[in-house]
Amino acid sequence: MHALLAYGFLQRALLAGVLIAVACAVLGVFLVLRKDAMIGHGLSHVAFAGVALGLFLNVLPLAAALVIAIAGALAIVALKGRAGIHDDTAIGIFSSLGMALGILLASLARSFNVELMSYLFGDILAIEPVEVWLSIGLAAAVLITVRLSYDRLLFMTFDRESARAAGIKVGRLDTLLMVLTAVTIVLGMKVAGILLVAALIVIPAAAGLQVARSFRTAVLASAAVAVAAVAGGLALSVVLNVPASAAIVILCFFAFGALFAAKKGRGLPPASN
Repeated sequence: MHALLAYGFLQRALLAGVLIAVACAVLGVFLVLRKDAMIGHGLSHVAFAGVALGLFLNVLPLAAALVIAIAGALAIVALKGRAGIHDDTAIGIFSSLGMALGILLASLARSFNVELMSYLFGDILAIEPVEVWLSIGLAAAVLITVRLSYDRLLFMTFDRESARAAGIKVGRLDTLLMVLTAVTIVLGMKVAGILLVAALIVIPAAAGLQVARSFRTAVLASAAVAVAAVAGGLALSVVLNVPASAAIVILCFFAFGALFAAKKGRGLPPASN
């Protein structure tokens, strides 16, 4: 690994990958406990439309995907509030729309199919310096925002009605969490690809929750799983010449399986506050 890191492209991939993995894992714990794990899958489809639009207009796809994903997140929140429909229905509507728009744009401009594939399946080893700095800035923004809102998010996650009664504006926190998820999904596209990025949010969080006895330790364990999977996936990609995105997600699943077995073996209780 030390010899491999002598290459600049691997240094960039590892730096961006680790920060993105931590952001995904931290946010994932909140989403899994709120039973909102599928929001990552829905917003990844919305982000696909943003990537296609960015390539169509010849602008930075990551930036275009960020704008479209955030707009989609806000639209989902608005639709839930005004139409009175359930979360999964709103997510399904915009998920389908995002994928349809992405396919339409891809068919209108056939010249960028190869680059579009790199976003669909992930290509962290080819991440550009500007994307690294953008990833670092956005991942830091996500983590700082979660830290500043940690107590309120935690309260709302475990007891939404009591949080509302205590004067916490749960609607605003829902919107904030949705926007942070959109940002994190866009960040994870280069690591795991649009098709697998939701796994980077859900699986490490689920793995950490298997053995943690408190919320904080669940967050730390989830982050550790995600970081180890990214580092291991990059190493396997270079050594075995396999797709980094697939290797990362498979390692996340193996970690989940191992921690699940450890939980069963020790008889640990589920995580709590």
